[in-house]
Amino acid sequence: MKLAISGTYSSGKTLTTMALAHLTGIPRTHAKTMREILPHAVPGKTLEECNAAELIQLVMRRYVERAVHESHLPGGYISDGSSLHEWTYATVRVTVGINPNESIGLESVEKTDEIRFYEQVVAQLGVALKQYAKETYDAFVHLPIEFPLDPNGHRPVNERFRVLSDEHLLNVLQDELKIPTHIIGGTIPERLEAITELFGFPRVMTIEEAIETAKKDYAELDVRSESERNAAAAAVAGAAAVAA
Repeated sequence: MKLAISGTYSSGKTLTTMALAHLTGIPRTHAKTMREILPHAVPGKTLEECNAAELIQLVMRRYVERAVHESHLPGGYISDGSSLHEWTYATVRVTVGINPNESIGLESVEKTDEIRFYEQVVAQLGVALKQYAKETYDAFVHLPIEFPLDPNGHRPVNERFRVLSDEHLLNVLQDELKIPTHIIGGTIPERLEAITELFGFPRVMTIEEAIETAKKDYAELDVRSESERNAAAAAVAGAAAVAA
């Protein structure tokens, strides 16, 4: 089965998919985060500083990486997110602005020529990404907004952006694509219990063991900000130049 775990920022997708993969023995797949991609794709910039064209590049990088990883697991997988996530965030920026933090308190932003062209490009990307989702994923488990937004300071995300993204994602899944979508909330143990029962997944360890193992995996993630990553990348490049 090809199952995508859906949800917007700070919904617990990563820890849930890690624990579910350990619990069931089904492989987990994912794409690098924007902050992991940025130092290579747009050196020296944070996500807030990216323009519309650069955001489109980032969306495509994540989609391609995700599709490649998923193609290597024909027997099924649990995906942390889906091809629709990158596109959803890009789409909502038409309403809240390229940098959502600059439009806090506003209903919408002015549609400049840049935003109009960006909207057209993103809509066409959506044609391909929605087709991929419809043809690839057997079902979605959507994690609703239940946890506070992580104030990590390195993503241009506010609560309105998160809510609009969540609504848009669900509308596309349920109303447009009609992919089987199950909204499952609660604590991580409650989610794992509900998901494994819903799909009849095997359990190769206890839920408690799966969560503890997932927490160890999560602790090893590189959660540095873009600025920290950019500084590290610049230091490596400088060292390489000196060595040469």
